[in-house]
Amino acid sequence: MVGPPGSGKSMLARRLPSILPDMTRREALECTEVHSVMGLTSEDQPLLTRRPFRAPHHTVSAMGMAGGGSTPRPGEISLAHNGVLFLDELPEFHKEVLETLRQPLEDGVVQISRVAGTAVFPARFMLVCAMNPCKCGWYGTDRCRCSPQAVDKYLSRLSGPLLDRIDLYVEVPALDFDQLSRRSDAEPSAVIKARVNAARAIQTVRFGPEGPDCNAHMGQQELSQFCRLDEAGTALMKGAFDRMGLTARSYDRILRVARTIADLDGAEHIGVDHLAEAIQYRESASLRR
Repeated sequence: MVGPPGSGKSMLARRLPSILPDMTRREALECTEVHSVMGLTSEDQPLLTRRPFRAPHHTVSAMGMAGGGSTPRPGEISLAHNGVLFLDELPEFHKEVLETLRQPLEDGVVQISRVAGTAVFPARFMLVCAMNPCKCGWYGTDRCRCSPQAVDKYLSRLSGPLLDRIDLYVEVPALDFDQLSRRSDAEPSAVIKARVNAARAIQTVRFGPEGPDCNAHMGQQELSQFCRLDEAGTALMKGAFDRMGLTARSYDRILRVARTIADLDGAEHIGVDHLAEAIQYRESASLRR
């Protein structure tokens, strides 16, 4: 999420766990195992029943993020397993810390090698990031004090390979006075969560007990089988691929997002409208200048 200070990026991220699908017993046991290693369980609540939400400060070290130590222990990305890892003020994190995320985002595990041996910890998490469009936060308005060079330097802290692993780029604009003062009732989280659970149930039936847990974990076989595009969808994807300079990874990620949008819509096949929505989430005027 990219937007000026006070636009609600952090608030939106912290509300996310309230609409995530319920954990299965297997997921709950996996999370409990990791947290118990760090002494984060208690007699009152020995089993984790809510998806983890981890929000490390931008001063966290690479070892604190990925895990390590003379006796390897899990880091933030493993503590966020089956939950959310939220990185606020993304460009303020050290570059080597951000680069530790790349492989776990692909493999779902983090491997720590020491002289005494190798430890492998689970790391299937939803990465959620928030950032300002520039150092002062007001790029594109008359309040911005940053030079074009300063803006480029600020954004250069984010590597292309890391951005390529992010599915959705969302612009979060500042709210004006009328929007803040109206305080109209929003859709309750419980209603949204019901739709999410329904979509996850569709995926569970689709993949069966031996398949991936959800659309995000689909491999090439599942992509070929469940994400076929019709002629109109293929033409739309080809145009986006050429215009946006997509990679093979981002191509697959668009298909996974489109499949999820179709599931939320209750559609059996990916339609052009589902694909178009997934494609527009890959574009961000703030990140691709």
